Amino acid sequence: MFLPKFSVLDLAPVSEGADFHTTFKNTVSLAQHAEKLGYERFWMAEHHNMPDIASAATSVLLSHVGAHTQSIRLGSGGIMLPNHAPLVIAEQFGTLEALYPNRIDLGLGRAPGTDHSTMHALRREPERMEPDFDELLEELQFFMGPISTHQPVKAYPGNNSQIPIWLLGSSTYSARLAGIKGLPFAFAAHFAPDSMSRALEIYRDNFTPSDQFDKPYVMIGVNIIVAETNDEAKYLGTTEKQKFLSMIRGSRSKLAPPVQSMDPIWLPHEKHHIETQLRESIHGSPETVKERIMSLVARTQADEIMINAMIFDHQSKLRSYELLANIR
Repeated sequence: MFLPKFSVLDLAPVSEGADFHTTFKNTVSLAQHAEKLGYERFWMAEHHNMPDIASAATSVLLSHVGAHTQSIRLGSGGIMLPNHAPLVIAEQFGTLEALYPNRIDLGLGRAPGTDHSTMHALRREPERMEPDFDELLEELQFFMGPISTHQPVKAYPGNNSQIPIWLLGSSTYSARLAGIKGLPFAFAAHFAPDSMSRALEIYRDNFTPSDQFDKPYVMIGVNIIVAETNDEAKYLGTTEKQKFLSMIRGSRSKLAPPVQSMDPIWLPHEKHHIETQLRESIHGSPETVKERIMSLVARTQADEIMINAMIFDHQSKLRSYELLANIR
């Protein structure tokens, strides 16, 4: 069985003891490392009001990464479209495309990427999220398409851009819309695996060829940690588990260092919840990880895997991506 393309999802995670300057240096370092190793894309995601994620100004940070890389594709995984006017996103990504031609992807989500209070600070109307997303997407595609006769408002830059648009999702809603629109679809199995099989089925069943794609294209987001041994990878993976534990407890803090055991930290029901939510996470030696990825591809027929590695130590993270690249 073939192994699909590998790409990187980086949220500019802020580790305990690190500041934003160090975090952004690590992001650039990881992007350069991924480029040398032959990864397909380097994506960043929009989140707000989270002390452990520094990628809130996603397009700004992507431009910074672009200035320090040469060839790897850069994109959003994703921009939360209902947080923004479509014209602004067309202009931002049109600017990125002009700066870094043929390297930009625009992945779109419809979730807020934050909490309820921050939604209001973003001037967002959460109760109108679902009915408006289709319209926002159409408006964005209009601004990024050819200029029509008597069009009063135009995206400069942004119009006539050939930037691939992706839809991201953790449920069946975006899967159906991506299929109808003929767009590539990325499923967030790294934090919401429950609807994966059904979403992919709906996407493929509803796919209608478009100018962008003539057949379905599926990317799966997965948490993957590779180390020399299974035990070492399991140890590094406790940072990921601590992050999700803090989320379900309603608290957020910077990325925590790994621990020898989670048993003193979580309660039995918390352990069950997190292990269920993270059941698609892959932690292990190169041999173990390759076997698990092949199993995932067999189940999903994924064309591409987007890897998120929640590893506290930067050098260990770089090593993980290196070991992963070498299993191909």
